[in-house]
Amino acid sequence: MSQDPQWGRRGKDGPPDLDEIVRQFTNKLKQFFGGRPGRPSEPSSGGGGDGRALVGGVGVVAGVVAVLWAASGFYVVDAREEAVVLRFGRYVQTTDSGLHWRMPWPIEQHEIVKLSENRSVEVGFQGSTKNRVAGESLMLTQDQNILDMQLEVQYDIKDAKDFVFNNASNDADGRDIVKQVAETSIREVVGRNKVDFVLNEGRSQIAADTTRLIQTLLDGYGTGIRVIRVNINDVQPPEEVQAAFADAVKAGQDKVKQINEGVAYANDVIPKARGTAARLLQEADGYKQRVIAEAEGNAARFKQVATEYAKAPQVTRDRMYLDTMQQILSNSSKVLVDQKSGNGSMLYLPLDKLMQLSAPQSAPAVEAPAPTAAPAEQSAPRSSRLDSIRGEREGR
Repeated sequence: MSQDPQWGRRGKDGPPDLDEIVRQFTNKLKQFFGGRPGRPSEPSSGGGGDGRALVGGVGVVAGVVAVLWAASGFYVVDAREEAVVLRFGRYVQTTDSGLHWRMPWPIEQHEIVKLSENRSVEVGFQGSTKNRVAGESLMLTQDQNILDMQLEVQYDIKDAKDFVFNNASNDADGRDIVKQVAETSIREVVGRNKVDFVLNEGRSQIAADTTRLIQTLLDGYGTGIRVIRVNINDVQPPEEVQAAFADAVKAGQDKVKQINEGVAYANDVIPKARGTAARLLQEADGYKQRVIAEAEGNAARFKQVATEYAKAPQVTRDRMYLDTMQQILSNSSKVLVDQKSGNGSMLYLPLDKLMQLSAPQSAPAVEAPAPTAAPAEQSAPRSSRLDSIRGEREGR
């Protein structure tokens, strides 16, 4: 084992010379700062020179330490960060990106907060939706049904000062307070709604209401946290009652289907019924107008006939008789022949024309064979017969 050369200078087994150790240390400092070291072999002429050298060395060391201590106050803030400067634990200022200086520790210190970093906290699961946390995911609805809900809250920092002073020291990212507030908010929102609304059409509304309530609570606590969005990853009944919920959902869907079919049938039948009713009303109104017009026309014609009848009763009666007989016989297929006024000659009867008049409009015309025995000049149309009958009556 090697022995320190300082040991045994005054004695074989005595302690090292303290003045010599200080002198060597002072010489090393002078060499470091460009000074001329003294010779260690020179005898000491007195304590004054060594004391001054010692004081100078200590001053140089203190200056170096002071420079290093002052340099420790420089710090750099990134573009997406802010630094909160504290003086003996009290807030001084908030600095943005760039190179800054503060008074060194322990007088002042700073804490850097990442503002634009998106953070997230999970409620009801851990890592994956399959890793369900029953104590967080089970919630009670307004109609006293239990639901299993899993959601994720995304947030960032909007105020570095509030975030540093109003969060627990062991919660550097604010996850604990955000998770607790998120659980409270989602349970309150779900408790205000019924199970059908939460399971089906109300997911987006539930997420929006939960986001607003979380932000309100965080602002009330002064946490400096801003909620970006709330994502509802999964919501379903507990596994024990999923079959019953599926049957209830199917029954609800069938109900909606039946209602839609009924509404569609009503939309189809009601316009038709209204159209038929309007058409019947119009037809009735037209029939009314027609009957009134015919009655007025008949009354006017009767008045005219009555006036003419008062002037010539016999002629008017004969005229009315002949008009009536003409109207009747024009719609009949029978032929009346007056034997008394006949001269025994054969008459030509246009049977084909008579059959066409007597047949319906849609029936085909029946052609009768043309007679060969009767001459053309002996043919007599029906109008001529009616005129002869009219003449006989007037002669009588």
